[in-house]
Amino acid sequence: MLDFPDYVCPYQGRLLAGVDEVGRGPLAGPVVAAAVILDPDTPIEGLADSKKLSEKRRMALYSQIKEHAIGWSVARASVEEIDQLNILHASMLAMKRALETLSIVPEFAVIDGNRIPDISIPADSVVKGDARIACISAASILAKVDRDLEMIALDKHYPEYGFASHKGYPTKAHLRAIECHGVQDFYRQSFAPVKRILAKK
Repeated sequence: MLDFPDYVCPYQGRLLAGVDEVGRGPLAGPVVAAAVILDPDTPIEGLADSKKLSEKRRMALYSQIKEHAIGWSVARASVEEIDQLNILHASMLAMKRALETLSIVPEFAVIDGNRIPDISIPADSVVKGDARIACISAASILAKVDRDLEMIALDKHYPEYGFASHKGYPTKAHLRAIECHGVQDFYRQSFAPVKRILAKK
């Protein structure tokens, strides 16, 4: 299940969960995390960091992961939790929730990044794990596709903000839209660009 020999996982059994999150940078919406236990007997070709894949390829892999994984889960931390806890702690909370809501309890977890959430099972953190370890790549794909779909759904209700294109990230067009149309409840008011716009009002 491990793609690259430069990382040696201390656990080599079947029930290895990969965990990743997406959505730390956007100004709006939740941070979304996923946990995936891949089946070593049913490898999925083409897994990679979700950011490096085309939308079409991500969607194809998204379906394959859900169909063939031993277990998978997607969880969130809300805008309110992000503003209350800060984005780092909210990300840890989302990853913890993803692990804890797996239908099968993993025996070990590998977490993308350099921090490990407060979880009850043994775990290791792996910097750039989404590009190095298959089960983390799978988690990054589930989390990104789910979050992108949420932003596309939000765009249908608030088309003036352009969420279908920028997915909540602070593009120039997005910042202009917020200044023009205001700060809605789905914005992270603790984030500096949103704070500045609120201060102007």
